[in-house]
Amino acid sequence: MAISKLDRRKKIKLKLRKSIKGTPQAPRLSVYRSNSEIYAQLVDDKAGKTLLAVGSVDKSVQQAKANKTDKARLVGKLIAEKAVANGITAVVFDRNGFLYHGRVKSLAEGAREGGLKF
Repeated sequence: MAISKLDRRKKIKLKLRKSIKGTPQAPRLSVYRSNSEIYAQLVDDKAGKTLLAVGSVDKSVQQAKANKTDKARLVGKLIAEKAVANGITAVVFDRNGFLYHGRVKSLAEGAREGGLKF
């Protein structure tokens, strides 16, 4: 029986989560990609809290007339700007089981351009 894409992603996600932990000094940059939107959040796993969250549904990103890949880059830059303003410069990247390709890669590159170090 064939494994569905969702099951495959969950399996990869669990495997990644074993080694990726967010701390207050270097929170986890978690990415979620739906068919139409992309979201990123900084998570402190020790405290179990979300520090920052940004999505392509934010007004500044929605106003930009761009394709989904370009919006993902804008989301990366936006979360990097907010993180640097809050004193966070280093993060641990969590692709959440998604392939490091396309919109996920674009978001990561945007975050690097914004000043975050992975």
